[in-house]
Amino acid sequence: MPLLPLWISNPETVSQFSIEQVLSAAGDGKLRDDSACADELRQYLSQVGTDRLAIYAAHCLSTPFPKSGFVLQDIVNELGRRLEYKATNGRYQGTTSAIGFDGIWESPEQSAIVVEVKTTDTYRIPLDTIARYRDRLRAAGIISGVATALIVVGREDTGELEAQIRGSRHAWDMRLISVDALLALVRIKESTDAIDTSAKIRSVLTPMEYTRLDSLVDIMFATTKDVEAAAESEKSPLVDITETEASTWEFTPTDAIQSNRESIINAIGTRDGKRLIRRSRALYWDATHSYRVVCTVSKRYTKRGSTPYWYAYHPAWDDFLVEGDAGWF
Repeated sequence: MPLLPLWISNPETVSQFSIEQVLSAAGDGKLRDDSACADELRQYLSQVGTDRLAIYAAHCLSTPFPKSGFVLQDIVNELGRRLEYKATNGRYQGTTSAIGFDGIWESPEQSAIVVEVKTTDTYRIPLDTIARYRDRLRAAGIISGVATALIVVGREDTGELEAQIRGSRHAWDMRLISVDALLALVRIKESTDAIDTSAKIRSVLTPMEYTRLDSLVDIMFATTKDVEAAAESEKSPLVDITETEASTWEFTPTDAIQSNRESIINAIGTRDGKRLIRRSRALYWDATHSYRVVCTVSKRYTKRGSTPYWYAYHPAWDDFLVEGDAGWF
């Protein structure tokens, strides 16, 4: 059975597949440009959770297999989408008639990143070639405005490559990040609720001048406070706390709250035939972003008369639902 019908009919089975088994089930199992295999694989990756993407990426890097570099390229572009870039997949293999790039990420802030994915930095990367891709894309009108380059590598020990960038004329418009660090940014974004935090996280991937560190500190501080606020909002007296016999507060573990939320999300997705991915702590949508769900959790209050449950409904949540074709709270 092809990958997507199997995923729809039996997600538990597919979730146990290794990425190699997933690839073999996609299309004819032969990953190449403009193939049914590539299309099915990318659709599947757009519907799985970030934790599953992390498992697949780790396998591509620790246990290389035929086309593992191409699969990693697709995973990295999907991570760009999780950061709310409009990501365009590049070709797996360059041709003389096509501009060679692994991905183009266009941000809501009207900037673009040309992405290059490397499983290793064993060999020197031709930085001028990456810069020429960007210049040709701009000349062709495919990208416009501020455009930089991002090299995503499969290892954290990148000292030689960092030195290569620092010592080149591309030091001000090219940056480097490991797959693990990119995954960490996605997880931070998925743990927050403030809309502007996504923009702050995206700004980390754009080259900045750090002689004065205020802007970097502002990003770190604002993001940290938002993550803390999101966690605390689930423990506020109006959402996730019950009153004990001694009139003291009993806090619900965050993991228990999230586990309950995931069960709810899975149920509504199954009911409506949708695969929902996490946009932030309480917000979920499908891969097209047209079907949206806000899920907030309340404990049962045993000593509050006729009001056994309490919920908040934030204006930002209303905006999120209104922008979709179908929205559920």
